[in-house]
Amino acid sequence: MRLKASRTWSQRQLAVKLGVETAGKPRWLSREHQRLLIHATKTALAAGLCWWLAMRFGLHDGYWGAISAMIVLQSNFGATITASRDRLLGTLIGAVLGFGFSFVGALPWNYLAAVILAITICGLLGFKSSSRLAGVTITIVMLVQHGGSHWTIALDRVAQVVLGIVVALGVSTLIFPDRARLRLRDGLAQELLLMGAYFEGILQGFRGVPPEGLSAMREDTLAMLEGNDGLLEAARSEPSGGPGWREGLSMLAQFGRSLMDALTALELAVKDSHEDVYAQHLEPELGLLVTDIQTGFHYVAQCAHRWSFHVAPKQIDLEADIAALETRMAEVRLQGLNFSQAEILRAYAVLLHLKQIARLLRASRVETSRAMGEALHP
Repeated sequence: MRLKASRTWSQRQLAVKLGVETAGKPRWLSREHQRLLIHATKTALAAGLCWWLAMRFGLHDGYWGAISAMIVLQSNFGATITASRDRLLGTLIGAVLGFGFSFVGALPWNYLAAVILAITICGLLGFKSSSRLAGVTITIVMLVQHGGSHWTIALDRVAQVVLGIVVALGVSTLIFPDRARLRLRDGLAQELLLMGAYFEGILQGFRGVPPEGLSAMREDTLAMLEGNDGLLEAARSEPSGGPGWREGLSMLAQFGRSLMDALTALELAVKDSHEDVYAQHLEPELGLLVTDIQTGFHYVAQCAHRWSFHVAPKQIDLEADIAALETRMAEVRLQGLNFSQAEILRAYAVLLHLKQIARLLRASRVETSRAMGEALHP
């Protein structure tokens, strides 16, 4: 059975470009290392610039602005926007409550009441991540001893947080901008390539001993899925890209989770099948379907990388492959060959999951293209 699809040069280059494979000896300064170095430099620049501006404009304790800039500046623009929103809301709520409760009752009861109310308000508004920042701001306004009034402290705190957010957003936008939606686009392409490798490893176990790294393939794919879920949340916060981008990214990510569920079920279906001989009588139809599914993973990954899904792949007809395999299985059944019931049931379970994976792959391309508003080409 042909398990390894003969990938084209462009498919191999895509795997190298996305970091799934290496072209030769791995470089120390990989793309992830480059991103880490750029992020560290941007964070240091934002913190230093914020501190300088705070001192320039006479804000007390200028380090608070630098701290805010370092906290909100994330590895991509979408995550920076989300962190900025949470920090600003938490600071505003904390500043208002800290100032207001400083005139009500006496310490520590008014302080405790202010913290309880701040966390409650943040939770009810759906900004639980802002609750800690609101509590910190209340603590600074009400408990930290300064020469000015509580009102001055609250305003100074808000001003420095706003300064830190503005500087962080400016640095994130102007210096080596890293958009979450673009990272997610390539992350989804990586995800599909990893699923293709995982699929290939599973099918090796259908006719022999599965590869030693099969569990590692599964874990790598699951880790990529989890990372892409985080990028999807960040991409939804970005103002650029348009609704077509957001809908397309959400659709493709949803199909990725469905494909992973189907691959996990396929792995369970081929368990203990390495001694089965029933699959040998399903050739060449079974091998053709497997090869075309593997090619399909790479094709949809290319579509994700180019962010264009409207053109159907040439020389791949998964529905025709499925029909041919079903016909072949009917012929084998009529021949009355002697196979155990468990072996036949395993083969039918494998066929069921292969059909599901093939149709999910086609649907992922078609439905993502529709979500983006593209005109589909046959």
